[in-house]
Amino acid sequence: MKHLEKLITTKFPKLRIAVIGDVMLDSYLYGSVDRISPEAPVPVVNIERKDDRPGGAANVAVNLKSLGVTPVLFSVIGKDEAGKKLLKLLINSGIDISNIISTKSRITTSKTRVLSKNHQMIRFDEEVETDISDYEADSLYTLIAKQIQSKKFDAVIVEDYNKGVLTDSLIEVLMNLFIEKNIPVFVDPKKNNFFAYDGATVFKPNLREAREALENNFETSLNELNAVHNDLKKKLFHHYTFITLGEKGAYINDGKTGKIIPAQIRNVADVSGAGDTVIAVMAAAISAGANVFDASILSNLAGGIVCEKPGVVSVEKYELLLELKNLKF
Repeated sequence: MKHLEKLITTKFPKLRIAVIGDVMLDSYLYGSVDRISPEAPVPVVNIERKDDRPGGAANVAVNLKSLGVTPVLFSVIGKDEAGKKLLKLLINSGIDISNIISTKSRITTSKTRVLSKNHQMIRFDEEVETDISDYEADSLYTLIAKQIQSKKFDAVIVEDYNKGVLTDSLIEVLMNLFIEKNIPVFVDPKKNNFFAYDGATVFKPNLREAREALENNFETSLNELNAVHNDLKKKLFHHYTFITLGEKGAYINDGKTGKIIPAQIRNVADVSGAGDTVIAVMAAAISAGANVFDASILSNLAGGIVCEKPGVVSVEKYELLLELKNLKF
């Protein structure tokens, strides 16, 4: 895997990758439980520490930055305290926030998790899932088109969490723009817009999302996954299918051959945000010159690394290089 190490150290720093989609604030309340409430049969958590982290598309951008890539993040957030916290976190991570639109018409998506001994007890979500306005969508498109005119992206990552930033009409004009400009598009889809990304370069659902969208509870054998790729190809006309399979690894098909990339043995602490890491590494690796199978190995490895840590975190370049040195198949 020496060639992948070389790509990470020499090619990643030269990349400029756009990230478009739903950003969110991931908040964590860490504490301990030593009694049951006298008011109701529920545990009382004594909060000892609080932590905020960028989530969703913002986490993808932070992952790219941690790998040495230059991310350009585009999204819409609310003019609220959560939005202010998120922007501050992004600035502290070295992410340019000039292409994030703040609006009074919606709130910033926030997910608050309560944990005791690194075990998640409950999660509170604050969000709106309605589409952004036509004006906001047009403004976002203008920002993206302007950036492309000034300096072309090596790739685009579309991170769709179905929180309203990626509307049907915006997806259509963006995909047309990227195809016209010959920019590779890496899509992390969710249910609502699953089949909207015609012509994508890499289409990366997870196993549950693919089963739900296709209404097919298929097994994870190579034959069945190859059939799923063919079904998706008929609907999306995309180039590569990449399906993450959890503890079973990942499936990749380059249009001719399908393979299952086995997962490495891990002490899994939290799978939150692993998909963000996977697509960030996949886009960076292919943009740097890796073939899709090597890129799949690298991104699957990176996803495993972050699953060993609690909460939404990014993979660091040195961690990925160390794992590559020790990788055995």
